[in-house]
Amino acid sequence: MKIGVLALQGDFAEHQVILKRLGVPSAQVRLAADLEGLDGLIIPGGESTTIGKLAEDFGLMQPLREFAARHAVWGTCAGAIFLSKDARRDQPLLGVMDITVQRNAFGRQVDSFEIDLDIPALKAVDPSGKAYHAVFIRAPLIEAVHGSAVVLSSLPDGRIVAAQQGKLLATSFHPELTRDKRFHQYFLELAK
Repeated sequence: MKIGVLALQGDFAEHQVILKRLGVPSAQVRLAADLEGLDGLIIPGGESTTIGKLAEDFGLMQPLREFAARHAVWGTCAGAIFLSKDARRDQPLLGVMDITVQRNAFGRQVDSFEIDLDIPALKAVDPSGKAYHAVFIRAPLIEAVHGSAVVLSSLPDGRIVAAQQGKLLATSFHPELTRDKRFHQYFLELAK
C-alpha cells in the first residue's frame, strides 16, 4: 500500500510522519502523474482557496476527481472544504463529497481549541472505544451531509465535525497534530 499526500500547501509533512510511524510508504502529490500507483490520498489542512487555486494551476482538478471516484480520499480541515460540493462561497472545489461546509466556523486562530470526541467508527481499528482527542484550528464546520454521506462524529452540541461517504472521509479537525494514529489507521482500512 502507498498513500499520497497532496503537497501543494498546508501541513502535508505531518501526515507523512504518521504514515511512516504506521509503516506505510507515502508520496507527495503535486502533479497528476504523482497519483499513479497510489492506493489513497490525504488532502491536508492549510488554506482551502490556495489549495484549490494551485490545483487548478497545476491541472490537478480533473485527475483528482477521477482518483476520488476510484480510491479513498481524506480531507482534513481545509482538505474537507476542498472535497465538499458546497462551501457557501465561490472557490475552487473538487465537489466529490456530498457535504456542505462552512469555512472558519469556529472563529479565528485565537479561537482554536481541543476536545475529546466519541467516534464509534474508530472501534473498527481499536475496540476500546476510548475518546479521540481532536485539535481544531480555524476549523470548518460540516453544516450538513446529503445523499449517501453519513456523520461520523459531532461536538456535544450536535455540530458535525467528521463525515464519510463511501471511501471519502472529511474531518474538521487535524488528526496529524496528535500522537493518536487511529484516524490514519481507519483511513488505511478504507484505502485497502
